[in-house]
Amino acid sequence: MKIVALVGSIRHASYNRKLAEYVKKRYAEQMDVTIPALQDLPFYDQDIELEAPDNVKAFKQAVLDADGVIFVTPEYNHSISGVLENAIDWLSRVEHPLKGKPVMILGATMGPLGTVRAQGHLRQILDSPGVAALTMPGDEFLMGTVQNKFDNVGQLTDQASIDWLDHCVQDYLKFVQQLNTVKE
Repeated sequence: MKIVALVGSIRHASYNRKLAEYVKKRYAEQMDVTIPALQDLPFYDQDIELEAPDNVKAFKQAVLDADGVIFVTPEYNHSISGVLENAIDWLSRVEHPLKGKPVMILGATMGPLGTVRAQGHLRQILDSPGVAALTMPGDEFLMGTVQNKFDNVGQLTDQASIDWLDHCVQDYLKFVQQLNTVKE
């Protein structure tokens, strides 16, 4: 199963990037996860959307070709990051590669609430007419106090978080399979 993971943080030591890399490694037998470099996308500009730069075209094609998309979002000022919003803006135009695409949201933050506000905003954005993604209902992976849950080599060490992530990913895999079966 081909999955694109969109990480909303470009910081080198990002916990959300660590989470995405952990997902990529832990579930490698079930999902082939690619993590595009969102920082390489130019700011969305409607003046060039029909003649988008090659890296934007490649990014959109990767999402079109994927069976599903995992959003891994930090929480910036009670919402998603600008880099993630920019990526979604590109995906909301012309080809609409997220339309009908099965989506799962993960998020980690150093605070106690995880990314609850950012995930709420992201769900609203993903439901907008230009995006029209199909966000997995029910399961929410909100990792708070993330600084205490990864070791220095990027391994998630908190067993409760691992168990809940396993549960969420298994539900997501079923969700993707069900939606893709309906499309056929």
